[in-house]
Amino acid sequence: MSVQNEPSPERRWMCRGVRGATTVSANDRDEILTATRQLLALVVRRNSIQPRDVASVTFTVTKELDAEFPALAARQLGWNDVPLLCSYEVAVPGSLPNCIRVMILWNTDRAQQDIQHVYIKGAKALRPDLSKLPPVDFDELESWIQQHMNDNQPSA
Repeated sequence: MSVQNEPSPERRWMCRGVRGATTVSANDRDEILTATRQLLALVVRRNSIQPRDVASVTFTVTKELDAEFPALAARQLGWNDVPLLCSYEVAVPGSLPNCIRVMILWNTDRAQQDIQHVYIKGAKALRPDLSKLPPVDFDELESWIQQHMNDNQPSA
């Protein structure tokens, strides 16, 4: 007897965690949203993530960042059906300030070692072993982000 919605034997789906982090220079709403959109765009593009396959996303910010919820950046990119949560990072003395972190729980058939985590700007210091990205063309990245934001605007 076959169970419906069961993955085929040649394709086994798992829920994998995809991590990333970035920093901002100030507690500024626009800067928080821009940095978070850039981080999400890089994670999505490096892993070919589709929002329909995302189980949930948790964002954390350091205690001094309270000008905006970073989850709004995901909504701006069209992640309207994805459960999102924002929280504060544990305030360990000497830890990296002005930091936005993300943990995406993603349903995929990729092996854990094939997941590409993204640490940019000052957050490279958190995981130097995972920070070796090819050079990022931030102008091209912003064009991609704007296209996705425009595609997700409500129709008039």
